[in-house]
Amino acid sequence: MGNRVAREDYEWVYTDQPHADRRKAILAKYPEIKTLMGPDPRLKWIVCMMVVIQFVAFYLVKDLDWKWVLFWTYAFGSCINHSMTLAIHEISHNTAFGNNKAMWNRYFAIFANLPIGLPYSASFKRYHLDHHRYLGGDGIDVDIPTDFEGWFFCTRFRKFIWIILQPLFYAIRPLCINPKPVTQLEMTNVAFQVTFNVLLYWLWGAKPVVYMLAGSMLGMGLHPISGHFIAEHYMFLKGHETYSYYGSLNLLTFNVGYHNEHHDFPSIPGRRLPMVKEIAAEYYTDLPQYTSWVKVLYDFIMDDTISPYSRIKRKLKGEVKQE
Repeated sequence: MGNRVAREDYEWVYTDQPHADRRKAILAKYPEIKTLMGPDPRLKWIVCMMVVIQFVAFYLVKDLDWKWVLFWTYAFGSCINHSMTLAIHEISHNTAFGNNKAMWNRYFAIFANLPIGLPYSASFKRYHLDHHRYLGGDGIDVDIPTDFEGWFFCTRFRKFIWIILQPLFYAIRPLCINPKPVTQLEMTNVAFQVTFNVLLYWLWGAKPVVYMLAGSMLGMGLHPISGHFIAEHYMFLKGHETYSYYGSLNLLTFNVGYHNEHHDFPSIPGRRLPMVKEIAAEYYTDLPQYTSWVKVLYDFIMDDTISPYSRIKRKLKGEVKQE
């Protein structure tokens, strides 16, 4: 467990990300893919149902013994809350109400954020659009681990700890890499979330609050669904920057596993991404892909050639316009 990984730096490249060129080629050959763009009318109802389910769970856990609170936190709450973070990811692309109602999407994301307990939806939107526009961009893309993460988490045991602490690093990394001024929408997000958390505690006590917050932390740490954090962009094969996953957990994660397809067409809702792969099959079939996020987590920890440094990074040229 003490083996050190071989990497001592990122994989620096001097080419643009592959997604823009592939998007252009696919649309030239299959212009009908444009019909898949636009909002998903089902998304808002699915999100509302998930919020209601968690509200019911808050009520049900308030009288349980602590051992059962913790059991259901990991077995159920962590799955729902991680799935909700990926619903917010969907909403960040305006797929709930469309581009013409951008603020409806922003406030709906704040609503979807409530059962997660940690106010992040407004900030996520700002940084996630940078991730798409400047994938791997040095000093811009906060999905890239910091130098400290790459240097310190360099053994199997430390990589295991790093996966457990993923929520912490996703929270503090933007402040280290690309801090931005706080916006009014972010303050609104915090105000709504703190008010909700206090009301939840006042109504039903500490157990629902622990179920909510611990579920979010555990669901984004050492959890089968959190394999998508590693699977999406960590370079298991040299030269390949984005990877798709075509396993059953896509049913819980709004098809976030279709990640090449998503970066090629970020305005297409997750529900329709399998149709992109079906229409333009020759562009995706031969790309590296996964069928198990659990195996991705295992391989990341046990493969001594892989570490947080296993990311493609590039110096950006020209004008950089951030969200």
